[in-house]
Amino acid sequence: MKEFIAKRVARELQDGDVVNLGIGLPTLVANYIDDDKDIIFQSENGFIGIGPTPAKGDEDPYVVNAGGNPVTISKDGAFFDSATSFAIIRGGHVDATVLGALQVDKNGNLANWMIPGKLVPGMGGAMDLVVGARKVIVAMEHTNKGKHKILEECTLPLTAAGQVNLIITEMGVIEVTKEGLLLKEINKDYTIEQVQEATGTTLIIDENLKNM
Repeated sequence: MKEFIAKRVARELQDGDVVNLGIGLPTLVANYIDDDKDIIFQSENGFIGIGPTPAKGDEDPYVVNAGGNPVTISKDGAFFDSATSFAIIRGGHVDATVLGALQVDKNGNLANWMIPGKLVPGMGGAMDLVVGARKVIVAMEHTNKGKHKILEECTLPLTAAGQVNLIITEMGVIEVTKEGLLLKEINKDYTIEQVQEATGTTLIIDENLKNM
C-alpha cells in the first residue's frame, strides 16, 4: 500500500523541482522517480541531493534523513548546517513538500505532530515546510484502523491552517479546493461509495474522475 501511494506521489513532481520528503511513507517517493525527471530532494537536517534508499548492507551511518533513516546522496549533492537548510525552506525555495498526516480537513488544515496525552518527538520542520513550500502534498493511508483521517474539521492540534493542496491515499487523489475536497482520481479497487464512507466529510466528485 505504501509503495502504491509513493509511486502516485512521484508522478506529481516536475522536472527540476526541489522537494522535501517527510518522515515515513514520503521517503519512499525517491525510489520511484522517472529517469527522465531530475528531482532535487532536500532534507531539513542539512543536505540536498537525496538519492534512493540504499541496498541492505550499503547504508552509511552518517548519511541519514530527518527521521534518522539511511539514505543515499547524489554525486552533485551538498551538506550544510540547519540554519542554511531552514533558510532554503523559509525563503520559498522548496517547490513541494510531501508529508504524512494524522488528520486533514476540507479546508486544507493539517494536524500531523501531536496526539494529546501521548509522547511525541515534536513538530520538527513540518510547520516551516508546509508554509514555506509552494505545494503541499499529504501522502498517507486513508484511514487509521478504520477511523477517519480526512475530516470536516481537524480535532487535533494544527500544524498549519489552509496549507494542504493535495491528498494522496491508497483510495484516491483528492484536491483541496475552495468548495471542499475534490476526488480527482480513484483506485479502481474501490467504489466511490467506499471512498466516501472512509472519508469524514462530503467529497465532491470530479466530472472527469480518472483511475489512479
